[in-house]
Amino acid sequence: MTFVLEAKGLSKRFAVTTGMGGHKATVTAVDDVSFAIAPGETLGLVGESGCGKSTVGKMIVRLLEPDTGEVRFEGRDIAHATHGELRPLRRRFQMVFQDPYGSLDPRQRAGDIVTEPLVVHGIGDAAERRRRVAELFERVGLRPDQMANVPSQFSGGQRQRLAIARALALDPALIVADEPVSALDVSIQAQVINLMAEIKAERGLAYLFIAHDLGVVQHISDRVAVMYLGRLVEIADKETLFSGPVHPYTRALLEAVPVPDPARRLAPRDTLKGEVPTPLAPPSGCAFHPRCPLASERCTRERPLLRRHPSGAEVACHNAF
Repeated sequence: MTFVLEAKGLSKRFAVTTGMGGHKATVTAVDDVSFAIAPGETLGLVGESGCGKSTVGKMIVRLLEPDTGEVRFEGRDIAHATHGELRPLRRRFQMVFQDPYGSLDPRQRAGDIVTEPLVVHGIGDAAERRRRVAELFERVGLRPDQMANVPSQFSGGQRQRLAIARALALDPALIVADEPVSALDVSIQAQVINLMAEIKAERGLAYLFIAHDLGVVQHISDRVAVMYLGRLVEIADKETLFSGPVHPYTRALLEAVPVPDPARRLAPRDTLKGEVPTPLAPPSGCAFHPRCPLASERCTRERPLLRRHPSGAEVACHNAF
């Protein structure tokens, strides 16, 4: 199979200062993460806050340099590409950030925000760029006359539509969407998610869709990857994962999803015990073992690797088989 993106063994560590004495320590934010995305596919990346999802997304688009591993985009390794080598490739992958209030320059007019990528890459003359930007505004549900507005004149949902238009300006093959609707009202979330799904179908786009809201992920994703404390613990197609999760952490995440029916009587749920361990001192072996109901002595000393489960999922769990 041909992939638009292949991430292999990505790891990222950060030096931090802890405590009153200013002690130096190292945090492993992402630890040996591998996955692939096919053209036109959406891979949802989910997990609790702080698990490393956004760090993965930033390494994919080279906003962060991976410490180890490869990022292959359309067959080319971009993790180690120079600035000159990377510049023409940046037209093919773009990012939509979580906060539409912070990701747009408040001093620029909306039309200039979307035009800027075209200018940087030398695409079209002034008239052609203006025509293209007007078309993008209409496609994402904004009016061309709003091109003269500044971001403060837009609502939160409109700002995110503007960010999507900017990402589409260079006709990319891949968009990394980092929590693109978490800052929006629920009704606006649905509109933006539906817009992204329509654009994907029209253009054959691939998405890496980073989120913590499993309902949103289920709606837009083809496959889902679950992260815990910097590591992938399960990857499966959407139907398999939501109908029969294998890893105990994935099952706990799905158990925690609220049921939108106050009249429905719920069976008692198995909730996770304890807190997420600090990444400053992650547990040995399987990082999930201190909270796992299936944990055995082997889990405390041996790190599980992703293996193919009879369900079709890839699962990193000694006791799931």
